Amino acid sequence: MRVLQYRIPQYKDALVLLLREVLNRIQFRYNQAQLEELDDETLDDDQQTEWQRYLRQSLEVVVKVMELLPSHAFATLFPVLQEDLDVYLGLQQFIVTSGTSRRLNITAENDCRRLHCALRDLSSLLQAVGRLAGYFIGDVFAARFNDALAVVERLVEVTCYGSQISLYDLETAVPSVLKPDLIDVHAQSLAALQAYSHWLAQFYSEVQRQNQSRFISLVTSTMDATAPLITAKVPEKLLLSACHLMVSMATTVRPVFLVTLPAVQNIFNLITESQTRRLPQEAHMLVCRALSNMLLLPWSNLPESEQQWQTRSSSHASLLAALTRHYRLLRGTANQPPHRLGLEDTKAVLHQTLPVLRDIVDSISGESTKSRQICYQSLQESVQVSLGLFPVFIQQPDVTDEMLSFFLTLFQGLRVQMGVPFTGQIIHTFLSMFTREQLAASILQEGSAGCRVVEKFLKILQVVVQEPGQAFKPFLPSIIALCMEQVYPIVAERSSPDVKAEMFELLYQVLHHNWRYFFKTSVLASVQRGSAEEAMENEAQFSAAMQAFGQSFLQPDIHIFKQNLSYLESLNSKHKLYHRKLFRTSMLFHFINVLLQVLLHKSHDLLQEEIALAVYNMASVDFDAFYSAFMPEFLNGCQGVDANQRAVLGRNFKLERDLPSFTQSVHRLVNDLRYYRLCNSSLPTGTVKL
Repeated sequence: MRVLQYRIPQYKDALVLLLREVLNRIQFRYNQAQLEELDDETLDDDQQTEWQRYLRQSLEVVVKVMELLPSHAFATLFPVLQEDLDVYLGLQQFIVTSGTSRRLNITAENDCRRLHCALRDLSSLLQAVGRLAGYFIGDVFAARFNDALAVVERLVEVTCYGSQISLYDLETAVPSVLKPDLIDVHAQSLAALQAYSHWLAQFYSEVQRQNQSRFISLVTSTMDATAPLITAKVPEKLLLSACHLMVSMATTVRPVFLVTLPAVQNIFNLITESQTRRLPQEAHMLVCRALSNMLLLPWSNLPESEQQWQTRSSSHASLLAALTRHYRLLRGTANQPPHRLGLEDTKAVLHQTLPVLRDIVDSISGESTKSRQICYQSLQESVQVSLGLFPVFIQQPDVTDEMLSFFLTLFQGLRVQMGVPFTGQIIHTFLSMFTREQLAASILQEGSAGCRVVEKFLKILQVVVQEPGQAFKPFLPSIIALCMEQVYPIVAERSSPDVKAEMFELLYQVLHHNWRYFFKTSVLASVQRGSAEEAMENEAQFSAAMQAFGQSFLQPDIHIFKQNLSYLESLNSKHKLYHRKLFRTSMLFHFINVLLQVLLHKSHDLLQEEIALAVYNMASVDFDAFYSAFMPEFLNGCQGVDANQRAVLGRNFKLERDLPSFTQSVHRLVNDLRYYRLCNSSLPTGTVKL
């Protein structure tokens, strides 16, 4: 690429020509016959149609040329976009209103075909313009400001126009063709404008203390274009584009005045007051995220004293109170058995409310402490209702799946705000509800909602055991017991890949983050020669965990094998696991033996290098013992070879201590042993005395 940068002047004309040719090839006005042949209905493995893949690959070329020749690329692309925009913006003169119906008075077949081509091309070019947004921000913001402003102002104009005259709602002469075209252009104009949200954020930062009128005008017009589309009457493709644009304005741009705009206030009223005509679930979730973020996220470029947290906290509490109104009414039913509740109605409320709350928490989990504090204050009552309802629905896996997803998000994002006593109450409730019978019933239905419930429960416990400090240490014995005495016996001899993976992840996190629960002395003291051996506690639990890891290496699941091998290696790297007396004296050779057997059986050939490295790390704890004690015992135990062959294998296994040579010796041993067995098994019976 650096060589090309020096030669750009030499290739400039060719690159501009390439850009023009690519733009022509994606436009129906120049290439209709070819483009009409591309399938735009059947999705491939990447969830793209043939047309979408062709367009995406073509736009990659446009972006590459933009990277090398930004000003030339922009000068080529923008006029082409303008031509199709002029056609689109001129449609208003053809709208005829008759009573309540509105139709587009373009009926001639030729005119309809030309309009179809222009709209398809405009949609493609809007995507191209959106892809270029990244080349107007950062260090080049000032130098390319005028070009970017021209684009954004044009996009704002187009989105406002589309929303004001509701082109998506027109009757057309060819509704199966032109209506989808009009919807797509409107949706793509919103998506292209969304792509410039980072540019708008930088613009806001630059003009924060200066004349903001131009910026305010752009944001106000954008919200005026977006708000009328936030309704269930609008086609979903267009509705979701509007929702995503609104989320970006609230999350990326974050203007102080956004929440006060009349258009935004209308959306607040729609969401909080009208519960009868709900938006589709995804759109509802996006709008709620946007409204919540407007109130929770710190405003850019303003000191803490000007953030108006008190007012925003009050507004956020009101928003959440409205969103959870029906859910909080379930509190009174927590002590009643489900069949008395109008179960399906209760489930509907749960499934509508909890995903929205989860999304709100998730969107601010990495934000400032103040944002998270306000969020939890607003959510507190709903969290308590959820905990009260949990035992009622323990036999309803689809509901507990939703509830545990919510609690997992809370633990990941707001556990500090929840406080130790309440967090402890939640853990205690969960541990008491998940009995052996309950776990077995859930896990044995692989891929079911019940199985997902157990996975999420284990994920929650992973978060708990990683918490520093002593607050949750009293739960460790119960958590380890749950793993080893309740979950492990169920999954040990079954595939159960998802639950098994989460259980071993939990065991690893218990060991890694709570090493001193098992070993009291420091790592330094334990590896110093001549120092006293470390004091070991909870030995039985540690041994059971190691045995479970060892057992997993005898199973066919290569993903669990790889995961668990990496966990052991990590524990050795961070805590000198292989050097610990208990592991060294009673487990080390067993693990090496199992790993060598895996290499011999070729069951996990994809992991040859990882296995050989682990064998080296284990053997290097005490090379003398490995060569003098383990290897003779290993070879004596090998089936399918005679005494002479064992002796040859032993002589050929050199006493290497560096990794490359040792690994080479291991692979040679495995290959030779496999070769001898193959030869011996193919000879007549009695030829070789084994």
